[in-house]
This record gives sequence, C-alpha cells and structure tokens, in this order.
Amino acid sequence: MSFSRDFQSSPFATGAQSSAIDAGMRAYMLRVYNWMASGLLLTALVAYLIVNTSVRNAFFHVQGYNVAPTGLGWLAMIAPLGFVMVMSFGVNRLSRPAVQGLFWAFCGVMGASLSSILLLYTGVSVARVFLVTAITFGATSLWGYTTGANLMRFQSFLMMGLFGLVIAGLVNMFLASPAVYFIYSVVGVFLFIGLTAFDTQRIKATYPQFAMYEGPEGAAKRAVYDALGLYLNFINLFQFMLQFMGTRNNNQ
Repeated sequence: MSFSRDFQSSPFATGAQSSAIDAGMRAYMLRVYNWMASGLLLTALVAYLIVNTSVRNAFFHVQGYNVAPTGLGWLAMIAPLGFVMVMSFGVNRLSRPAVQGLFWAFCGVMGASLSSILLLYTGVSVARVFLVTAITFGATSLWGYTTGANLMRFQSFLMMGLFGLVIAGLVNMFLASPAVYFIYSVVGVFLFIGLTAFDTQRIKATYPQFAMYEGPEGAAKRAVYDALGLYLNFINLFQFMLQFMGTRNNNQ
C-alpha cells in the first residue's frame, strides 16, 4: 500500500475532519515556507551589508583576491552551530517568542558566516547559482509533498549519508585531494536534494498528529523548527552547487 493511501486511511483523515486537516496543512506549509523564505532574505541582506560596507574589515582581511577571516570572521563561521544546538535541545523548553527570536538571530549570523562567498565568487555567478538552487529546491520539495512514495524508509540512509559527508569533509581538510573534493561535492548535492524531499514529506506526514494534540502555541513553534530544517537544506544545497557552477573572482 502506498504512503498516500496509508495516510488517507488513517483515523485522522475521515470526512469533514479530513477536509479541515487538509486546509490546515496547506496553511501550515505556507507558514513554514514563509519563515524559510524570510530567513533566506535576512541571510542575504546581512551578507550583502557586511561585504559592501566598512563592517567588512571587521570580518575579513582582503588583499586582492585573497580573503582571510579575522577573529570575528571565524566566530561568525562557527556561531550558527551554537544556535542550532540551543534550538534543538530547547525544543520543549523555549517559548514561541524565544524560538522565533533565535531563528532570526541564527539567520543573521548565517549571513555573516556566508558573506565571504560574495568576496570569493562573482556576483553574477552567485545570483545564477541561487536561482538554480531555488528552482531545484522548489521542484524537489513539491515532489516530496505530492509523491505517493514513502520516503520515510530512507531516513536512516540519509542520516548515515549526512554523517559520512561531515566525516569526509573533515578528512579532506587534511588530505586536500581534488578527487575526494569532487566526490564530496557530488554526494552533497544529491544528499541535500534527498533531504529536501524527505523533510517536506515528514512535515506533511506529522501534521495531522500534532494538529490534533498541540495548540496554536505548539504549532507556531513547530513551524519555525520545520522552516529551519528546510532552510538548512537550501543553504547546504546552494553551497554545494556553487562549488560546481560558481565563477571565482580570480577566474580560477
């Protein structure tokens, strides 16, 4: 039996209740995508302001095409991990305003972390790759939402792939192998395409359960967490695609 038929036959999806859940799900997904898109906009704005104002000198030492982060630049690069850990471990303890505030702060810090991209790559290529990423992400997320295939069975595989990708990236920092780097980038693109479809279906599949048992406060918090997951998929997919399609300022 397909995933879609399993879902439709659940006790949460009968009669008028099913229609209400469908309408609520569409509204919820729209809220998630709005949070995600707003976060991406804030990230892009912060990155642009850092690179194009005098604040840049606080984050980077720039000499010609050579870009080196300052102490503050290094802090900006590792700070997003701290925000994700706080939000993950505080999922049941943080209030809705706290979760939303942390999300905005995280997106702003991520803008500072990614601002070096605007120094290393031409503006035209960054815009082009962003557009390709947006189209790929949108198509993949739509497929994940509408497909009848059960993507949940790939959860362990995707998590193992993500763990392996992190390990491979760390190892290649020391090996500096072009072949390993190429394979790492290819795997990264396909992995985050898969995670985008998986997370979209996960959000859709879990909505009926939490819609019944969680109130507006819980739904509002959950929307931010779900948006964060899709946001991270988009950012990682963008960075991996940039490695293939981006044009560096030094034309190398």
